Amino acid sequence: MPSHLSADHPAAQPPGRGSVDALISQARRLKGDVDAVRRDAHGDGSDPQERWQRALCDLALHQLNDLDAHLAQLRDGPPPAPVEVAPVTQGAPPAPRRGSLLSRVGSAEWNLLTDEASWSGELYQILGRDPAAPPLTLDELPSLVLDEDRTKLTTMVTDCLVDARPIDGEFRIVRPDGEVRTVHMMGEPVLDADGSTASMWAVVRDVSELRRSQRAVSETRDSLQRHQHRAQTEHRLAVELQEAVLPPWRGSLRLPHQGPETLDLAAHYLPSSTSALIGGDWYDALELSDGQTLLSVGDLTGHGVAVTSGMAMLLGALRGMAMAGTRPGQLLSLLNQLLDATVQPALGSAVCCRYRPETRTLTLAQAGHPAPLLFRDGTGRRLHAPDGVLLGATSGATYEEVHETLEAGDLLLLHTDGLVPRRGRTEAANRLLDLAPRFGAARTAQDCVRTVVEEFGEAEREDDACVLVARVV
Repeated sequence: MPSHLSADHPAAQPPGRGSVDALISQARRLKGDVDAVRRDAHGDGSDPQERWQRALCDLALHQLNDLDAHLAQLRDGPPPAPVEVAPVTQGAPPAPRRGSLLSRVGSAEWNLLTDEASWSGELYQILGRDPAAPPLTLDELPSLVLDEDRTKLTTMVTDCLVDARPIDGEFRIVRPDGEVRTVHMMGEPVLDADGSTASMWAVVRDVSELRRSQRAVSETRDSLQRHQHRAQTEHRLAVELQEAVLPPWRGSLRLPHQGPETLDLAAHYLPSSTSALIGGDWYDALELSDGQTLLSVGDLTGHGVAVTSGMAMLLGALRGMAMAGTRPGQLLSLLNQLLDATVQPALGSAVCCRYRPETRTLTLAQAGHPAPLLFRDGTGRRLHAPDGVLLGATSGATYEEVHETLEAGDLLLLHTDGLVPRRGRTEAANRLLDLAPRFGAARTAQDCVRTVVEEFGEAEREDDACVLVARVV
């Protein structure tokens, strides 16, 4: 039975906290410095240059607050739930040009007493207006704004002029070339001596690229969360499916249940140490109706729910055909036909052994799989591997059978390729054969499996693996 497998794996770790914490500290120190500069500009607001500087400090503080929050997210990782997404502009703005408007801030002032307007050159560039043209009045300004946002702009301006409220909001404008841009406006009313509004000033910044970056962050974060959720769900399904189809016995098992001549059996599933995905490895021991025992291990290539489902299909077919009396060679031929007929192409390897306890005869067939190992009297050897290609590799493949007579005390070990990572089959077999003295001292098949897990369980395994041990009693 496979060891317990968690269906949930932690997300990838964020960058090193030390370096990000240092950036956060720098950003916060910079915020303090900018705020100090802003407080030093304590004039009465009558100087346009002073208002411009104060507004730039306000904008800088806004951006540094965003930077602080983004760095905290970088340090702590993606949030567990989506957050508010910035309003989406109509159409996809083009990629930023060299000398982008992103860094430009324009200013304007509208004198309500003289109905005169004054714009900076940067504002003309942001709005795409001809610098030779007169600046638009407050009544004309909405003509540049998208229909959906005109009410927002009108409300901000009215609140500023009537109720002396500061302006702080965004809206979308349409430039003469048809390009839609998002701008952020900040401003305040300028009061005369009797307290009535004499004029209104504002600074305008093109934030189109900033908002597009925020949307990209939001979209990639949401995509990451969906991917993580899908991966966790697939992993959980694969684990549940695997645990449902692999043999339910734990510890040692004796087969057949009746008769003096039996096999002491134990098996173990070793998950990959580098991937959260479940592969298509299996092991099985099945008592047949005639008292014989079928032993098999195999590996369907790939990972994930589809591969685990394919493994379950193969193992179910193997059990059904074995119970019907199909011999190992013919059984693999039929499994090859089954894989060849599936809609999704797949490759697999397997070894099937049919053990007759009365004569202690083992009939073996294999399909591109490592040969079983036989241990006797403190030494081990590889059994002869009969001819047999990978399952699903070619149509109409046939599989040779060989026979081996076992003795009391013999130990048979079957395993899949992933047991010994990044090693050739010969070297992997040699490492297992080196365990012969420890197997000879073991009392049960379960003790032998523990020895294998102790030797190979902590390895950096890129693929999952199975091991099945049968000891002739």
